[in-house]
Amino acid sequence: MTDMHTEIAPTRVDDARTSRATVRLTTAQAIVRFLGRQYSVRDGRRQRLVPAMLGIFGHGNVAGLGQALDEYQADLPYIQGRNEQSLVHIATGFAKASRRTSTLAVTASIGPGAINMVTGAALATVNRFPVLLFSGDMYATRR
Repeated sequence: MTDMHTEIAPTRVDDARTSRATVRLTTAQAIVRFLGRQYSVRDGRRQRLVPAMLGIFGHGNVAGLGQALDEYQADLPYIQGRNEQSLVHIATGFAKASRRTSTLAVTASIGPGAINMVTGAALATVNRFPVLLFSGDMYATRR
């Protein structure tokens, strides 16, 4: 298990077959970097697909995603909220205001945090607004 204060920097490994350097990232680092580089284009106007991530960190997502958001905050800024359901409603409103060309990602910890996102997800689904939700990791064991 990694300590929160230990930095996991991407490492480069030379690949002899392609003569290019391979960047090794954690899953969370790859997600944050990927989302930070996605764009949508409509009527010749290019804009970020996911310009920021909203969330509340808890025991299910702080070690991986929290660390990646801290490392790559220039790629994907993080905005802390106080209620998961309202954060999803904010993401839905942002998608509506941007005419479905961009949205905000929302993250929450496992348990009540993830359940609180369900109502906002239902609203976005019914109205066909894009939102990107990340619930925290689940327990490997109840022990």
